Amino acid sequence: MTFKNKISLFIFSSYICSAIFVGCQPSINNAKANESISKISDSSLQYELPQIDEDAKNFYVVNDLGRNGYYSQKKIAELLGCMAEKIDIEFVAALGDTHHFDGVASVNDPLWMTNYETIYSHPELMIDWFPVCGNHEYRGNTQAVIDYSNISRRWNMPSYYYSKTVDAGENEKALLLFIDTTPIISKYKIESETYPDAKDKDVEKQLKWIDKTLNESDAKWKIVMGHHPVFAQTLKSESERKELQQKLMPILEKHKIDAYMAGHIHSFQHIKPESGEIEYFVNSSGSLSRNVSPIDGTRFCSSDPGFMIVSMNDNNLKFIMINQDGKPIYTYDRKK
Repeated sequence: MTFKNKISLFIFSSYICSAIFVGCQPSINNAKANESISKISDSSLQYELPQIDEDAKNFYVVNDLGRNGYYSQKKIAELLGCMAEKIDIEFVAALGDTHHFDGVASVNDPLWMTNYETIYSHPELMIDWFPVCGNHEYRGNTQAVIDYSNISRRWNMPSYYYSKTVDAGENEKALLLFIDTTPIISKYKIESETYPDAKDKDVEKQLKWIDKTLNESDAKWKIVMGHHPVFAQTLKSESERKELQQKLMPILEKHKIDAYMAGHIHSFQHIKPESGEIEYFVNSSGSLSRNVSPIDGTRFCSSDPGFMIVSMNDNNLKFIMINQDGKPIYTYDRKK
């Protein structure tokens, strides 16, 4: 596809999406405008804005989205767009399972429209999206998830794993690693008929790359993001977390990263083991959530669906969990 055709497709998709999107024209309740959280409402949507420093650099974290707009997906997509009208969002980190249940077959799969383009159509969401594959993408054509970067101007996935160094305030930088967790977990390689693209991935090569990239960075803040969590309360197989704790966690601890962020579990969780210094966050589903309960090290958990905002400045990382009602239900500050 030529660049001209790519632009035309993007403009056409944006036009169609904008035509069907339920717009928001929020007005701030002036009596509450000076509080730490501003209440926003209009005839179709209500939400609250968390307190964020003016000099901060902010991004969204979303995952486990693809339900063709059903459940809470459309409502949460509207919240993402409307909040971005009030908060300067630099980009979106999409941590896997954009497409349930069997991934996509190609870059022309209709699911790209029904799971993504027509749902996240607000003008404020026409920014960079940095995705990774989840286990559901691995049920389909994972190369198509990468190649969609040649179709969509906002979908930016250069490879299965990659890094970005971004501004974090006025003077500092943050290193963000987007990693491919599915092939690190043995069960996905073993179940090769269900997850055909996992079996040929070189896990040791990726782990060495993670180690090298973290080692070479002088950024003040370091955040690693993947689909599967290292720690979480879930009914999913404990072997998933055990393997990441054995293979990935020693690298993260060696380089003293600030946070590891994941999805997969469909609930909000903040876990910090007693013996560690890393913050482990599980972001909830952007469509359909599941029940959750605390485990050892749990600082917070919620079964609400929603998304997260990460707000970075020179001396603080702020992690904010927003539920489907647009309410900030948990905020954590990591200062240094």
